[in-house]
Amino acid sequence: MAVYAIGDVQGCYDELQDLLVRIGFDPGRDRLWFAGDLVNRGTKSLETLRFARDLGDVAITVLGNHDLHLIAAAYGKPMDHDDHTLDAILAAPDRDELIDWLRCRPLLHHDAILGFTMVHAGLPPQWDLATAQRCAREVEAVLCSERLPEFLLHLYGNKPALWSEDLEGWDRLRFIVNCLTRLRYCTPGGKLKLKHTGPPGSQPAAQLPWFEVPGRASRDLNIIFGHWSTLGSTDTPGIFPTDSGCLWGGQLTALRIDTEPTRISVPCPELRKPGA
Repeated sequence: MAVYAIGDVQGCYDELQDLLVRIGFDPGRDRLWFAGDLVNRGTKSLETLRFARDLGDVAITVLGNHDLHLIAAAYGKPMDHDDHTLDAILAAPDRDELIDWLRCRPLLHHDAILGFTMVHAGLPPQWDLATAQRCAREVEAVLCSERLPEFLLHLYGNKPALWSEDLEGWDRLRFIVNCLTRLRYCTPGGKLKLKHTGPPGSQPAAQLPWFEVPGRASRDLNIIFGHWSTLGSTDTPGIFPTDSGCLWGGQLTALRIDTEPTRISVPCPELRKPGA
């Protein structure tokens, strides 16, 4: 059995199928881990979502910020930009089944046997594995409950920016979501900085990639994540980025993790210009 972690697909269904052919994926034998953002901006989000759902136990998908955006749209939140790539899902006859499946996906997956942890974006420096798992479960319980519509009213925003066990209510849940689905940079003291999206070296002073903060509590983990298409490669031990910018004309990448980690990629046509 081979296990592959795949970065942000974002509706690039054809490229995903090309990648699965390239790795020789056999659903009767192999397993896939999707690092979030199955949908949005690419041209075949509906096909991608149906494919991942229909894989059943063969695939594990963690939620990304664009997946949450779809869930919010399905529950009536207006789109915040002129993007119609989710329209096919929202108009699909199986829309409700797809959304119900998606909203009950985890925000964090940990496999103690393989020795890998997967999130969409990152972990704040104060969180060890136990804290991250506990926090992820808090949000997962709300997403998969009748409280979801109320939660979506409080989902968006950049505050609070600093972790404390004393955080409560919607502020606590919003902080957890921002870490697991939006984080790239933070200060050495662990304050989230969510606005800058460029590669390391382009960020404002006194900001670090979340995985470079000294004394990070999760430094003993092997962490797989997506979200950061401009990151490129990194030699930080235990850090395995998988978003290689397929949506922007880069590549779609699978990281094999049941053996010595190995990357396999396929080229992608430019579907969107950065910032579009």
